[in-house]
Amino acid sequence: MAATATLSSKYQISIPKSVREEQHWQAGQQFVFIPKGMGMLVMPVPNFDELRGIAKGADTSNYRDRDDEY
Repeated sequence: MAATATLSSKYQISIPKSVREEQHWQAGQQFVFIPKGMGMLVMPVPNFDELRGIAKGADTSNYRDRDDEY
């Protein structure tokens, strides 16, 4: 069964403990809200250390720099 939460009168939602533990989310962590049709995708904002190496091996042969002329 899916975990549920209720929007408070202050427009706040408490994330259920089972979800926090499963996702390893911590107090103070920042999240981004991405609209998806009638719903919302909630994802933690990654820090720079988590992004290091994410594009390793990417094909940059067709990359155009901002300084390149059109």
